Amino acid sequence: MCRSIKTLRPPVLPGEATEDDIHAAALQYVRKVSGFRAPAAHNREAFERAVQAVAEATAELLGDLEVRGQSVRGAAG
Repeated sequence: MCRSIKTLRPPVLPGEATEDDIHAAALQYVRKVSGFRAPAAHNREAFERAVQAVAEATAELLGDLEVRGQSVRGAAG
């Protein structure tokens, strides 16, 4: 769906995904789903809430994934 969203787990991404990596992926997802690159002022709050929710879900997912028997992000997530 979103070709510009990169995989954020090892071994595709060497090392741990940063908060910036996660936020960028969430932003790209919300842009694609909403159809807005930058929302109008009256939609900005909803857009930003969606980005935050997707970023949180992504961080949680990465924290829970196991790749070859090892946690991807560890317990801190």
